[in-house]
Amino acid sequence: MSSSLCDTIWLSEKRKNLLLLLMEGPRDIEQIKTSLNVNSKAMMPQIKILKKQELILQKGGTYELSEIGKLVVGNMLPLLNTLEVLEENKEYWASRDTSVIPHDLFMRLGELGECMVIEPDLNHLFDLPREFTENLAKSRCILSSLSYYHPLYPSLYSKLAMSEVEVKLVLTESVFERLKNDYPDDLRSFLDSKNTIVVVCEESLNIPTIAVTDRFMYLCLFNRQGKYDHRKVMSFDASALRWGRELFMHYRKSAREVTDF
Repeated sequence: MSSSLCDTIWLSEKRKNLLLLLMEGPRDIEQIKTSLNVNSKAMMPQIKILKKQELILQKGGTYELSEIGKLVVGNMLPLLNTLEVLEENKEYWASRDTSVIPHDLFMRLGELGECMVIEPDLNHLFDLPREFTENLAKSRCILSSLSYYHPLYPSLYSKLAMSEVEVKLVLTESVFERLKNDYPDDLRSFLDSKNTIVVVCEESLNIPTIAVTDRFMYLCLFNRQGKYDHRKVMSFDASALRWGRELFMHYRKSAREVTDF
């Protein structure tokens, strides 16, 4: 039975797409034809197979998922989403050190949805990506962890701290010490802002950057050799924002809040 179900689902794009469509709600044959760009002659045999496997039900002129169908499709979606994320940027993910992502979050990588890899050219290698800075400036709530020092970070986050934006920063000890020694005024503006919380991570933070706002999720990982190669991934999907917040909070919980220096 299970082998037959696997064949039913995975050996036909039409059947798979119909199941995913019906996950959104019941459809009649005209809606199915329009949504999937198929004709009745091509679709009716597939519907018959899905009905025989008790994955879909027919009620009058409409089709919907059975309870078994909902269970099956509900478990298909995470796998399909994961495959889409990996296939879109396979080389990037294969070359990353993903061991720093908690196992449960790594298994939900498909939640990143439609994401893009940002790779600067040689003339802009040390610039912050425009996609990042422009969207950061439009954000109203920012969660950010910084495990390495970038010369543009002090002024960027100091400016945000003086605005009405809510900012939570997780810093490594080394970044905190660098700010304290070289940019005390900017650090003071962070700590004095009623909208900003600064915490210092006492454990190793081996993710170069995590940034999650109400607009986007931005992530930088070392490559598998432990090197920083300036490539980042960014997503605007709501599921990616939730995923990113969980990753941020994973590191936030092991940090101590700083109110003075």
